[in-house]
Amino acid sequence: MVTFFAALFLLVAGYAVYSKVVERVFVIDDHQKTPAYTQHDGMDFVPMSWWKGSLIQLLNIAGLGPIFGAVAGALYGPVAFIWIVIGCIFAGAVHDYFSGMLSLRHGGAQYPTLVGRYLGKGVKGAINVISIVLMILVAAAFTAGPAQLIAQITPLSFMAALVLVFVYFLLAAILPVNKVIGKIYPIFGAILIFMAAAIGAALLFGDKPIPNLTFENLHPGELPIWPLLMVTISCGAISGFHCTQSPIVARTMKKESEGRKIFYGAMVAEGVIALIWAAAGMTFFGGTEGLQGALAAGGPAGVVNEISTSLLGTLGGILAVLGVIILPITTGDTALRSSRMMLTEMASKWVNPEKKGVALAFTLVVAAPMFFLSTIDYTFLWRYVGWTNQVVATVMLWTAVSYMLKEGKAHLIAGVPALFMTGVVCTYIFYAPEGFAMDYTISMAIGSVLTAAVAGIYVWQIIRHKRSEVNEVTVRSA
Repeated sequence: MVTFFAALFLLVAGYAVYSKVVERVFVIDDHQKTPAYTQHDGMDFVPMSWWKGSLIQLLNIAGLGPIFGAVAGALYGPVAFIWIVIGCIFAGAVHDYFSGMLSLRHGGAQYPTLVGRYLGKGVKGAINVISIVLMILVAAAFTAGPAQLIAQITPLSFMAALVLVFVYFLLAAILPVNKVIGKIYPIFGAILIFMAAAIGAALLFGDKPIPNLTFENLHPGELPIWPLLMVTISCGAISGFHCTQSPIVARTMKKESEGRKIFYGAMVAEGVIALIWAAAGMTFFGGTEGLQGALAAGGPAGVVNEISTSLLGTLGGILAVLGVIILPITTGDTALRSSRMMLTEMASKWVNPEKKGVALAFTLVVAAPMFFLSTIDYTFLWRYVGWTNQVVATVMLWTAVSYMLKEGKAHLIAGVPALFMTGVVCTYIFYAPEGFAMDYTISMAIGSVLTAAVAGIYVWQIIRHKRSEVNEVTVRSA
């Protein structure tokens, strides 16, 4: 249990210490009015309390991600704890903070708009497509599961349950943020936290010790930790989906100092949840072989249900059902809302976003493919979500780097994780079965070359900005 407690302590310490470092680098200004007031529209731009914003952000970014991903990542053994801690503190929380705060500073702008501003129109065009596709895929994946479970425990058919879920999606996407999401998300957030805390307590007082990281279990058989673990466990460490969700809450913040609690804090909370469920996956089934068998038999949902009902009894069964139904739905509805917001921004030159019926029209545009994909065999498409998700995260980190270079800030806090994630996505796509399925050594070589090329561009940009600063000083002196 020592490794687990050390990881838990480091996550809390990371929030207490490193979040303040990140905030100091960004430089907050509470005298500056936020978009919730300057662009108040009663729809998306609505002031809300920071604690509501924190719980909404947690549900937006979490859902079942830190549960299902962590359970699958537990197959790698206790080394998963290390990735969750390092990834969360130095990559994921930094990613989430800058995605939210840059949106706040730019009038509640969506992620692709920020990319375009700091990385260019070409990158923005690609990211617009990738982001919307990612959200459609995620929403579709997190819709079919709950609909199937609703059909099993109620008289409704699968299609009827699916329609019911999508009716809620439409309402959540087009109604003012404080009418649906602002009212029910804090409750769902509390359920997510309580569920994780109850499982954690049951593990600590159970008869099976949480495994520690040792030299013997450092490497899980023939599974290559790099880069597979970094894609398997995304929520809880770093996830690109988060930067598509942060603008929802950025448009409701009352002041900039709330950003550390909302964005960095919610990511650390998700890291704690992922840590607990990774520990549960490693411990409950007596090792990775038992977990692998359970995943093969019932999938992540079956594993979560078995752990919950066995450790917590009837309460656990209720929580498991609520979790598997509610948590994915809270990912799907905000994915739909974010997609609608992105399309609205893209079309703002031609269509007045405040015009009656525009919100519903854009929502239906993205809801249609979501509904279709949730009715077909999604296994093949789901394979691409993990890599696409981390590509989006990598681009957001480089967006933060570009912003800090232009502002003369300490860019390495985003630059180092950006280079790391560049290596992950470049290596993964060449090695993974859904990619080019190349030999591991060849994939590593190609990934290293591509990462080195990006690092070269990064260094060149640093030199260019330093020269620009010197020239400005010279001109001012003259």
